[in-house]
Amino acid sequence: MKQGETMRRRWPTLLKRHPSAALLAVQLLSLPLYVVLDGTTGRLVFSAITLLVVILALRVITRSPAHSAVGWLLALPAMALTLAGIVLHLGELLPWMALLEALLYLYAAAGLIAYMMSDHQVTRDELFAAGATFTLLAWGFGYLYAACQYWVPGSFSGMLEPDRARTWMELLFLSFTTLSGVGVGDIVPLTPAARALVMIEQFAGVGYIAVVVSRLIGLTVVRARGR
Repeated sequence: MKQGETMRRRWPTLLKRHPSAALLAVQLLSLPLYVVLDGTTGRLVFSAITLLVVILALRVITRSPAHSAVGWLLALPAMALTLAGIVLHLGELLPWMALLEALLYLYAAAGLIAYMMSDHQVTRDELFAAGATFTLLAWGFGYLYAACQYWVPGSFSGMLEPDRARTWMELLFLSFTTLSGVGVGDIVPLTPAARALVMIEQFAGVGYIAVVVSRLIGLTVVRARGR
């Protein structure tokens, strides 16, 4: 019983020390929920997950050199559009929500990169931040793909039912495969706008691995040798 109370008391401290870990965990745990839930209930759950991720992203921004006010300016309209689009069934609001979500995630990713590059020591939270930054970039470009598909129909195709619009999970899968450079995706960009976004994400993925991740690995090796 005492051990359980100790763990409950430690959770707020752990979240305060490692907000990047909480952000990373929520985003990864949302993936199986996207699979098992569908329909109206699924959209409401996805909306709740989005709002939670937004709050966590803002919490991470406050730990980084990025100013949290900009994050709130992006988050509040995104939350309002998400709720209005779902409750009032206004589908035309969803691409604008996606655009604001994309800007927020990319802004949070930039803040985390600045946070990781601000010193010459590697903390545990910075290691979690490396993973959280990757997921933020993937989600950000995924939302950009969703907005692009709405405004430019036929932007993306796939091996299965190539003429239909791609689902959110398919666009997120494309974003992960593009950002990581594994090249195993079955979703392809067709229009110039879609291909431009994919090329930008490919450049971002290579740059992130080459500059940020390699720097963290190098600092970790140097610290280990200095012991």
